Amino acid sequence: MRLSTTRRSRAAAPVLALTLALVAACGGTTVAEQPAPTAAAAPPELQRTKVEVPAGITNDRFSGERFALIPPGWSIAVWADLDEARHAAWAPDGALLVSRPEGGEVVRLTPRASGPATASVLLRDLRQPHGLAFDGDTLYVAESDEIRSYTYADGAATGGDLVVGDLPDAKDGQLGGAYAHALKSLALGPDRSLYFSIGSSGNITEEDRESDPEAASIMRIPPGGGEPEVFARGVRNGTAMAVAPDGALWTAVNGRDDVAYPYDREYPGSFASAQGEVLESYVADHPAEPVAKLTPGRDLGWPYCNPDPDVEPGVPGSPLDHTAPPYVADYETNEDGEVFDCGKLAPVEQSLGAHSAPLGMSFTTLPAPYGEGALVGVHGSWNRTPPRAPEVSFFPYANGELGAQQTLVGGFQGTDGERWGRPVTAIPGPDGAVYITDDDAGAVYRLAPPGI
Repeated sequence: MRLSTTRRSRAAAPVLALTLALVAACGGTTVAEQPAPTAAAAPPELQRTKVEVPAGITNDRFSGERFALIPPGWSIAVWADLDEARHAAWAPDGALLVSRPEGGEVVRLTPRASGPATASVLLRDLRQPHGLAFDGDTLYVAESDEIRSYTYADGAATGGDLVVGDLPDAKDGQLGGAYAHALKSLALGPDRSLYFSIGSSGNITEEDRESDPEAASIMRIPPGGGEPEVFARGVRNGTAMAVAPDGALWTAVNGRDDVAYPYDREYPGSFASAQGEVLESYVADHPAEPVAKLTPGRDLGWPYCNPDPDVEPGVPGSPLDHTAPPYVADYETNEDGEVFDCGKLAPVEQSLGAHSAPLGMSFTTLPAPYGEGALVGVHGSWNRTPPRAPEVSFFPYANGELGAQQTLVGGFQGTDGERWGRPVTAIPGPDGAVYITDDDAGAVYRLAPPGI
C-alpha cells in the first residue's frame, strides 16, 4: 500500500477525558438495555416553527423569516454564521470545531451566554479539511490528501503531526486531476482505532476496488498508529460515520446515480424490455442508500450490487421498504451477476431513499418519545425530480441495531423544490441541545428540546 504513515506516539488520555471526548465527538452514550426499535413510541407530528435569528446574525439567508418542521415544544435558532459549515466536533473546553473544506479552515465556535457563538479560525491553509475527531486533547483533522494530529489546549491547536499521507484526491496523478469524492471523514473507536473514509473516484468506477489505497472504502488505523488497513469495502462514499454506544462503527452512504433498470421486462417509458435503460421514474427511488453496521471485512457491494427497496422488485409503483433491502446486480457492471455474486452479501440494516445524500452521523439520546438513536444529516438530492428534501433524520437504536428512519427536522425545501438550507451533520451538545451544520445556508443551528 502506498500510503505514508507516522506512528501516533501521544500517550493515552485519562479515562474520564477520553470518555467525554467520545461522547462529544461521536455522540455515544452508555445506557441500560432498551426495547427493540420496532417497539419504540411513534414520533410526534412535526410542527412548523419559526427559526429564531438572534441579534448579531448578518447572514442574508435569514433576512426574511424561515420556518422549520421540528417536534412540538422544541425550538430552533441560528447559533452561528459560518459559510460552508461541514463536519463538527466538540473540543474538551466546550468549543465547537467546524470544518470548512472550501475555505481550507477549521473554525472554533465558542458559546456565549446569549446570542450567536463567537467564531475564530483555529487552523487555516489546509487542503479541504473535513473530518474531525478528538482523542483526549489530541485533535485529528482529515484533509483531502492526509490526516494530521494536533495538540489542543487553551483554544489553540499545535503540532500538526502526519498520521497518514498520500491519500487520493483531485491532484492524484492516477486520476488525471479528477476525483468525485475527495473529502475524507473520521471516527474514533472505543479502542482508540481511527477510521477514515476514502470515497469513490466516480459514479461506478470499478477500478476503485483495485486502487492503492483502495477507494470506496473505510480504512482503519490501529490504536497507537501503524499501517492503515481496509476495514470495509464497496462503500461508495461513506462520509457519514459514527460509533454506536456498543462500539460498532456505522456509516450512511451516498449511492450511485443513473442506475440502469436491471430487470428483463417492460417498464413505463420504455419499449419492450426496459433492461439496461436509465429511466427517470426508476432512478428516482433506486438504489436505496445504505445505513450499515460495519464489521471487519464487510463488503457493501458497490459498484456491482445495489440495495433494492422495492417490495415487488422491478414493479412500477411498488411499495418501498427501507429496512434490510436485498441486493440486485448492477446491470452496467455486473449483468447477470457474473462478475460478483450479490447473493453472498448480507442486506444492509437500514437505508435512505435514493439520492438522499447523507453527509454526517452521530449517536445520542433525545427526550421521549425518541430515546436513543442515530442522527443523520441528509443533504438532499442534486439531480432527482422532484428533489429529495434535505432533513435531519433520526434512527431509533436498541440492542445494537437501528430502527426505521424518522424525520427530526424538516422544512428546508418548499413544495416547488426550492431550498433555503441543506443540513450536513447533527451532533449532540453538552447542554442537551442538538447542533446542526448547514453548508448551503452558511449556518449552525441549535435545536433545543423543551426546557433546554
